[in-house]
Amino acid sequence: MARIGVQLMTVREQVRELGVTEVLRRLADAGLPVMEVSQVAMTEENVAAMERARGELGIEYGALSGTMEPARPGGNPSLLDDYDDVVSQCRRLGASRVRIGMMPLQAMRDAESILAFCAQAEQVAQRLADDGIQLSYHHHHLEFARVDGRQVMDMINSEAPSLAWEIDVHWVARGGADPVRTLQRFAPKVDLVHLKDFRVSLPPLEVLDAVAAGDRQAWGQFSSNPVQFAEVGTGNLQWGPIIEAGLAAGAQYLFIEQDDTYGRDPFEALAASRAALADLGYEHLL
Repeated sequence: MARIGVQLMTVREQVRELGVTEVLRRLADAGLPVMEVSQVAMTEENVAAMERARGELGIEYGALSGTMEPARPGGNPSLLDDYDDVVSQCRRLGASRVRIGMMPLQAMRDAESILAFCAQAEQVAQRLADDGIQLSYHHHHLEFARVDGRQVMDMINSEAPSLAWEIDVHWVARGGADPVRTLQRFAPKVDLVHLKDFRVSLPPLEVLDAVAAGDRQAWGQFSSNPVQFAEVGTGNLQWGPIIEAGLAAGAQYLFIEQDDTYGRDPFEALAASRAALADLGYEHLL
């Protein structure tokens, strides 16, 4: 049965402040015991704490994360330089899935660079498959761009066929596409889904005051990007059809994620998303 869980990136600052164990305990107590791990330093101390939480808190790790470039301090491990470590972490945490959070920015230079990334990702996906681990690619809105007449999403799909998809429905909407149709389009290779809403905000008072004082530049800066990441059910996405399309497309894990909570406590934001999903009838997946 598919499960709904949490992307730990949402509470990355709390992990740094409170420690892995306390964050996992709070999430488990809130009825969110299933995790996707990203942007949490995979030090021996943290991995050992995550490992203990499996038995002590009933935590399930649906997916870990890796990057296709050299790792940065505190970031996700490199699938190129730290491959054995990633596999070892999967074994210790009972995870059979790894996801790439984004292609290296330099891979977006041109079509040739994108294709080179695809070829490299395909090799890593096949290697992980030999170790019993599925590799998925998590997109943003930039992958909906067209390069030499081809959408980058289609380039990845065709040139790295062993990659599964982690479809992020917020970034789909921000890329100008429909979440339900996108999930259907990439079925049955959809293995993971990110759940966060797409909210359009009114201008803050400081922007309105600046405009009233004659500063039109303040309006231009705001109006070019009024979109916010939002708790499930507080934006404009249609969640019943999205969840059903994700399940029909083959998703095994659907992770609540919120890149920014705009001053709201992230634990409260995650609890609000959980409550909305339960109200929609998906309590049994949580």
